[in-house]
Amino acid sequence: MSNINIIIEERPADIGNFLVGRLLPFRNKRMVGPFIFIDHMGPAELKDYENFDVGPHPHIGLSTLTYLFEGAIMHRDSLGNSLEILPGQVNWMTAGKGIVHSERTPERLRETDKRLHGLQIWVALPQELEQSEPSFFHVEAQDIPEWEDNGLAYKLIAGEAFGRKSPVPVHSPLYLIEIKSKKRTSVRIGQYLFGESGMYILEGSVETEGNVHEEKRILVAKNSQLCEFVMEENTTIYLFGGETFPEERLIYWNFVATKPEMLEKAKQDWQNQKFPKIDGESGYIPLPENRKA
Repeated sequence: MSNINIIIEERPADIGNFLVGRLLPFRNKRMVGPFIFIDHMGPAELKDYENFDVGPHPHIGLSTLTYLFEGAIMHRDSLGNSLEILPGQVNWMTAGKGIVHSERTPERLRETDKRLHGLQIWVALPQELEQSEPSFFHVEAQDIPEWEDNGLAYKLIAGEAFGRKSPVPVHSPLYLIEIKSKKRTSVRIGQYLFGESGMYILEGSVETEGNVHEEKRILVAKNSQLCEFVMEENTTIYLFGGETFPEERLIYWNFVATKPEMLEKAKQDWQNQKFPKIDGESGYIPLPENRKA
């Protein structure tokens, strides 16, 4: 019997002036553990007159995790944070009761050719933290735990696994792990995982139970404790998951909540511009009507 519960392939999604590959949420699988949203950005070749510009927009009820493979993004938020995100770093922003941020090509790159490639992830907050104060945390690339084992290169981007802990201040038991292979290698790591588990194949391919799965898709396990597979050479995967929440999560646009009235309040507050502002930013992304993530 196969241990794969569902296979999710990337679907194109427009986030303004940029096309991404959307992985979560999926019509038959809204969440994997606490992970509720995953976008694969790029790889995109941007000309000197093209830039990544996502203007001020709000969030509630979640933490965002930005992880770049190539390029740079300038992050600004309503807490006063303003910094450039570079490859290998982790940007962790917790919205709680409400935060506003923008994501743009940095000024130093706006008139040059550039590449942009990475992951943008939302992690739902536990119900008791939905209305918490917003916060922001940035982790440098050299502070992410990394190691090698059996010829594989590991990074623990967030959470806890393999007896290690990432410095990213997560709010529930979870893990986000990068694994890279140089040659065909068997992997048996189910004993290190917990809760619900998904695997995103960024590049290369994975063989499990006699089936080969190509890049740009998520495999969701029936039982994370039975996580065994073969990575082909030059393959990169991301294992993610953790403990599930007992309450259902609702999504509208950039808002995540356990109760519909919380979504309605956030919609009205954004329409009436009651969310905090970002210093140095003008304009905002208007609330889309009748839209879900």
